[in-house]
Amino acid sequence: MDDVYERLAAALDHLANGFPRTPSGIEVRILRKMFSPEEAAVAATLTAEPRPAEDVACAAGLALDGTAATLGALAERDLVWLTDANLRRFRLAPFLVGAFDAHMLTSKDPEYARLTEDYLNGGGGALIMAPQPAIHRVVPARGTVKREWVLPYDDVRALLSGGEAFRVKDCVCRVQLGLTGRRDCDFPVANCLWFASSADVSAEGEAISQAEALAILDEAEEVGLVHTVSNVAEGVDYVCNCCGCCCHLLRGITEWGIEHSVASANYCALVDQQECTACGICEERCQVKAIAEAGDTYLVDRDRCIGCGLCVSGCPSEAVHLHLKPPDEILHPPIDFAGWERQRLRDRGLL
Repeated sequence: MDDVYERLAAALDHLANGFPRTPSGIEVRILRKMFSPEEAAVAATLTAEPRPAEDVACAAGLALDGTAATLGALAERDLVWLTDANLRRFRLAPFLVGAFDAHMLTSKDPEYARLTEDYLNGGGGALIMAPQPAIHRVVPARGTVKREWVLPYDDVRALLSGGEAFRVKDCVCRVQLGLTGRRDCDFPVANCLWFASSADVSAEGEAISQAEALAILDEAEEVGLVHTVSNVAEGVDYVCNCCGCCCHLLRGITEWGIEHSVASANYCALVDQQECTACGICEERCQVKAIAEAGDTYLVDRDRCIGCGLCVSGCPSEAVHLHLKPPDEILHPPIDFAGWERQRLRDRGLL
């Protein structure tokens, strides 16, 4: 029985995002919570390459009707992705970010939450976060970068302004940690935003207006949450609002020692020593602990700063500023998700 889950674990680990094996083997227990044996047998034959149900049935050695029904059911739960609704082509969804999130938000299963937490803390988190390019990248808070410096893909409000449909979902990281009893923060939960250029596109979450979506962004910045998006220049369709205590990607920095577990924005904070009143607000708002007290002022650890701008927006004396990094330090994200997958597979030695 476990053989099919072992095969599924291997298939997931051959995706760009990865699903690395750990000494405990707890990842197989996680998959047993997500997939029935029949579903796992079908999903284990999938790859990142979209395929019709006929090809999947042939690879799995199963009847077409049953395979098509299983794929449809898995796609409805976002455990596999339907990439072309007309041609009915399916691909395997990555574990993180992807299938884990979908199952966590629909199941709200405390055991599944605990298993995933143990997997991440048992080495899985560091192994997923280490390869490059990072899964997510940081977008600076609104108004914290000089307008002439803002790179086209770094304007969070511009990303949303082109949308026709908007939805808000619960933050899967805060939900998951809350179910384990280990969540310590009181940041808002319902503030992950999804948007699309067509109002006809269906998605999970509560439908909201553009004005409501922008208000959620404002609230996130006010309370001190980091905007992160998919690490691509084109095709971004969601904004997460992250805290360093719950977000799996930021925990790569704060807990698992992965310096680039999230791609930093191309800006870095700097404290003006003459203007600083040593109030400490910047240190409190920094989600990755990149700011520390230094006598009668505060200093930014340039290597740790992710360029989110929360220190800038929270400083009452306007003593903190974001500066554009030098040209040789500017890192542009991959153009699209296909390009991102190729780069990451190459970095993992799988291409």
